[in-house]
Amino acid sequence: MPTRVHEFIWPDRVVIGTLGLPGVRTFYLQVRAGTQIVSIALEKQQSALLAEMIDEILDQLIALEGNPFSVPTGTPLELVDNDQLEAVHEQFRAGAMSLGWDPTTAQVVIEAHPITDLDADDSDESLDEDGATESEMLLVRMPVGSARAFAQRTREIVGAGRPMCPLCGYPMDADGHICTLPEA
Repeated sequence: MPTRVHEFIWPDRVVIGTLGLPGVRTFYLQVRAGTQIVSIALEKQQSALLAEMIDEILDQLIALEGNPFSVPTGTPLELVDNDQLEAVHEQFRAGAMSLGWDPTTAQVVIEAHPITDLDADDSDESLDEDGATESEMLLVRMPVGSARAFAQRTREIVGAGRPMCPLCGYPMDADGHICTLPEA
């Protein structure tokens, strides 16, 4: 079963962005190198965790004694990216993801694999000539400054959703909110 790898070694742009209104937004991880653009759908929680873990890796590198890498503590201004997503054509919806550090290139590495459906009745999957399901993955390597900027933007995007109700803690919609206070 061949795996189609969408690989970006030194991408021009790596961002999390959304389409839709708060409450019904779809989150996308979008990567571009030259004219090649790949967009994969993520859950809001996946996006938030990805930003948190990237910051954690970078902070651990800063604290590492004898660290040979120049890791920024904040986002370099020249790397701030507040632009909208480019043309979005969803490649797949992310399931399993992994995050790592490559010391040979001083890059943060993200791997994303599609959600796998073990349901044999699903006919949306593409098959190769042997009848096996073709799989895909996204592999992104980004330098530390870009990774720090990615994490900051992602936290801002995640935080721009619906406000939380101060009484019940659930998100409030723009058209109203029925507060379900926990019973005492």
